[in-house]
Amino acid sequence: MKIQNKLLIICFLLFSFFAHAQQTVSVSGVVTDTDGTPLPGASVVLKGTSTGTQTDFDGNYVLGNLPGNGTLVFSYIGFASQEVVINGQTTINVVLQEDTQALDEVVVVGYGELKVKDLTSAITTVDSEVLDIAPVGQAMQALQGRVAGLQIVNNGSPGQSPTVRVRGIGSYDTDLNDASDPSSPLFVVDGAFFDDIDFLNPADIESISVLKDASAAAIYGVRAANGVVLIETKSGKFNQKAQITYNGYSGYQVAQNVLKVANAEQFTRIALESGSEPDAQFILNAMQRYGRSRINPNVPDVNTDWYDEIMRTAIIQNHSINVTGGSETATYAIGANYFEQQGLLKMKNEYERFNLRSKLDFKVNEWLTLGGNVVLSNATRFDPEDSAWRLAYFAVPILPVLDPLLLDDPNVFPTNYANAQDLGYRGGQNPFPTMDFSENRNRIRNILANFYAEINLIPEKLVFRTAYNHNFETVDRREIRLPYFIGNNFQREDASILKRNTTVSNQIWDNTLTYTDTFGKHNLTVLGGSSFRDEAFDLLQAKGLNFPLTGEEAYFIDLAETIVEEENGNRVTRDDGRREYGLSFFGRVSYNFDNRYLLYGTYRADGTNKYQEKWGYFPTVGAGWVVTGESFMENNGIFDFLKLRASWGELGNDKVPSSEGSITSNTVTTALGDVLFSGVNTSSDFTTLKWEVTEEINGGLSARMFNNNLAIEADYYVRNTRDAVIPVERPLIPGTTRQNIGEIRNTGFELALNWSKQVSEDFNYTIGANVATLTNEVRDLGGQPFLDAGTAEFRQRSIVGESLFAFFGREVAGVYQNDAEIQADPVAVANGLEPGDFKYRDINGDGDITDDDRTVLGSFLPSYSFGFNLGFNYKAWDFSASAIGQGGNKILNRKRGEVIFTNDTNVDRDFAINRWHGEGTTNSYPSAAGIRKGWNQRLSDYFVEDGDFFRIQNITLGYTINRNGTLNGIPQTRIYVTAEKPLTVFDYNGFNPEVANGVDNQTYPIPAVYTIGVNIKI
Repeated sequence: MKIQNKLLIICFLLFSFFAHAQQTVSVSGVVTDTDGTPLPGASVVLKGTSTGTQTDFDGNYVLGNLPGNGTLVFSYIGFASQEVVINGQTTINVVLQEDTQALDEVVVVGYGELKVKDLTSAITTVDSEVLDIAPVGQAMQALQGRVAGLQIVNNGSPGQSPTVRVRGIGSYDTDLNDASDPSSPLFVVDGAFFDDIDFLNPADIESISVLKDASAAAIYGVRAANGVVLIETKSGKFNQKAQITYNGYSGYQVAQNVLKVANAEQFTRIALESGSEPDAQFILNAMQRYGRSRINPNVPDVNTDWYDEIMRTAIIQNHSINVTGGSETATYAIGANYFEQQGLLKMKNEYERFNLRSKLDFKVNEWLTLGGNVVLSNATRFDPEDSAWRLAYFAVPILPVLDPLLLDDPNVFPTNYANAQDLGYRGGQNPFPTMDFSENRNRIRNILANFYAEINLIPEKLVFRTAYNHNFETVDRREIRLPYFIGNNFQREDASILKRNTTVSNQIWDNTLTYTDTFGKHNLTVLGGSSFRDEAFDLLQAKGLNFPLTGEEAYFIDLAETIVEEENGNRVTRDDGRREYGLSFFGRVSYNFDNRYLLYGTYRADGTNKYQEKWGYFPTVGAGWVVTGESFMENNGIFDFLKLRASWGELGNDKVPSSEGSITSNTVTTALGDVLFSGVNTSSDFTTLKWEVTEEINGGLSARMFNNNLAIEADYYVRNTRDAVIPVERPLIPGTTRQNIGEIRNTGFELALNWSKQVSEDFNYTIGANVATLTNEVRDLGGQPFLDAGTAEFRQRSIVGESLFAFFGREVAGVYQNDAEIQADPVAVANGLEPGDFKYRDINGDGDITDDDRTVLGSFLPSYSFGFNLGFNYKAWDFSASAIGQGGNKILNRKRGEVIFTNDTNVDRDFAINRWHGEGTTNSYPSAAGIRKGWNQRLSDYFVEDGDFFRIQNITLGYTINRNGTLNGIPQTRIYVTAEKPLTVFDYNGFNPEVANGVDNQTYPIPAVYTIGVNIKI
């Protein structure tokens, strides 16, 4: 009986429990933010089910038939989600807090990570979404205008890396045409060091962090003097189902802002105005050979637009497929990519790259994690004959591409290209023989291998990590020059083949020990480590002449009749190489108290076999104050987050050579008695060099305002390069040798603003802008007043107090308009000037115009740059646009200036239209006759032009099918169209104002790119 009673009681209790559990309620309420503002479109969902609703415009919601013991999940983009147990309630009002996740996110720094809010350095991180927008072959091209203080100078040639500069130039020993010059930053890809990352597929990159100041970059020591670009490739995630992603686009490239040159009528007019009898005769020769124009019988019946002839519309395509995922103990990311880009130049000019990639991580047990990353890249790049751009500029428009009169000439082979010499001109001018009978092939293979082991010695406190990185690159270059004969002095007699093999093998072994702990309000991270690197470079080159002309199967030096050992005093067939070792020890301390007071410091000792001074020591320190953490900033109504930060640091630059100089031997003869004796007197002026040292001070602030919708980053920096390697005049012996005695300073201000707003569940938008200034100044040249660069005709000069490599010449004060003005000016009379000639400014005021009246005409470095971007998402639609610009820089229009070397070539249309051709027609341009005079050909601000420009960088519109995954059996598919660089506005008289060294002689144009693409996720 007792047992039965107990069973009845238990059954009653169970019935009561289930009955209560099955009771349903209707819940209503309001969802607001911390200011009481309603949040329309907020999601209210019963946890674990698809039952839910959204709030209306006033933040109200109603949800019925809910279990009384259920849990509601409230969420809204930009706010932290919140869970509330119903517990029988019928009214639940919720206040959502702004999501401060952006401040808690970590950014990659050297050998570790830090939270954004704990940074004391100038670091900007760009995620993969930005890289995916732009249809580019090299990832750094997509960063143009995205990072304040980062200058990207693009090159339109397929497969060519852009020039990358972080906060100016700090080395005199700089190759301004080389993307890997001593002023370029260090690229670190998953721990491996690179001079450029042109082999990487941008779609494989998870994020790019630009370490701009010395405090951030110094952990990398002597390789980081010009900033560091950290690249993290994409990984799988733990407990993630396998996801297959395809991203591909295809489109075409067109030349924009094509430089206009004089047409046949304008050219004829200028030739006749010049007063040159030979040029007038050349016009008559053209009319006799090709006939007269039916429109204007005083003009030859040929009007060739050479730029139009040598260019084409070029295709571009990219296809990537990736598989990512993971289990509880492993993650994986496997992918393949194919990229193809044709060049605008109508010759064998293209780039093709195929990549394979695999990245794996394994949690072996609770204390051991292993991982590896391998990237295989196989590319072929056919470089253009850059001289074709220069030839097309100078080629006269009264010359056709093909000359029918040469078709039956047995001496002309293999094509009857027209020859300007047949009209009387000194050169052949036609660019097509150079293009058609030349080929420059590069086969580029890269292997990046990275393996690591991570051991948790003390769980969540002490971690040891060892990592091995190996980058192996080979470049096989083949230059083919085939013979042709168009005319005397317009021919190539020998077929030549040059082969050059370069091999680079860089190995790095890093070991780090990281301790992380919290003591009350004290938060501490300490890192110590060592790094060993082994860098090897080998070069093998040979050249042969006159191989069989049977096709590519004969392109081997073994088939050449002659092996060329020397050319113009330089060894051609040679075997060269070098090997350098480095050993480094480093440490870092990151400390904060109560998340308010921040302290950061690093110290690195670098050893190398490269220099006589084997070790360098580079310390940094940074501090930060989170002002909004103070009690007096509570409820301030302005700042959600405000941090002030400052840093100081030193680091080295080991890209300069280890020694400089030469050995000089002189034969000495003397008489001893009646006998002559001869001997050799040998002297050496070798100097030993060491790394340059960069010292930088950076001050800045980071802020979030208006409910974290507005993010602000501002920095001011002073970067000094001490012990800069500069040339110094040698005593007694003519020439110079380089020494570590220079000093160069770069200063600037950087500001980045980003606004993001979630208007509703279906609509959000972002707006961003950044601006940067730069002042580059030579501070010391070892007592020398200046250093000259460039050529005598196109002088660049580095002067203490001015910018590096500033353009140096005369200032044009106007143009002489009439004879009375000539007679009134003793300078004009003394130099036999005429109306249409330049007036120059008398800088020193001595009443004469000489080289002493030259002055600084400007710098090729922009004094300011800016970027702007916006985007929005509305339901399945997305739109983004960006723009960039710069100003304050100058470009030497050397194409125009090379009239000094020859007068019988074409001119640009700007000069043809605006030239002086009578009193009052212009006060800025010389006459057709004047431009041929040495007086007007001196380097002046007529040839040095403004490089300011504004460009719409990218416009993208996309639509996503099955965005929320509600359509079964249909993958999430985004279709998009993109216009890349569709509009550039500038005044410079050239293809584009992006000229890396500021000297435009044969710059490759940058195309506008139009693509359509699709992104599929399965």
